[in-house]
Amino acid sequence: MTIGWFDRLRIERLVWMLDQQIYDLPRARRIATRREVRANLLEASADVGTGEALRRIGGSRGLAEQYLRAEFGDRPRHSWIGAITAAGFTPLILNFVLSEATGAFADGVRAAHGSGTFAYSGLMFLQHAQTVTVDGADLQLSGGGWSFTAYILWLLIVIFAGRLWRLFRRSSQVRVSAADD
Repeated sequence: MTIGWFDRLRIERLVWMLDQQIYDLPRARRIATRREVRANLLEASADVGTGEALRRIGGSRGLAEQYLRAEFGDRPRHSWIGAITAAGFTPLILNFVLSEATGAFADGVRAAHGSGTFAYSGLMFLQHAQTVTVDGADLQLSGGGWSFTAYILWLLIVIFAGRLWRLFRRSSQVRVSAADD
């Protein structure tokens, strides 16, 4: 039985959706899984038809969960996607908050004094001190970078969002079980 282009697209859609859900697997394992599922579906499609082959395999979510369980076991696991998302969005949010605080300070200086150069201590524990120079509508800033605690906060958010402590726990359990053999 030949497989038409529409059926091939249906198979590729499932393979692509599966790939998006098994991103925590190592790259080589993910590629091998894609190739294996694609080959099995093409073979099954030739035997029983694409619709039946896709029905028998179930959804991509269930299949992805089976592959992830086979690789990592049943216990909760880390998430690189969560860690990367947190690593990208935390600086955006923190920089927004810091710039809004600085802008509010500058607006207060304009309202109270009109113009001048003022020291602003920044948000406590998150920002270094700044020098704010206001001259009418002109605003000049110097300083105000992230403090050491802001970097520590960013690192902790990344670790907790990605549950990265589970990565280290897994590697220590592997070493213990290897020593038992």
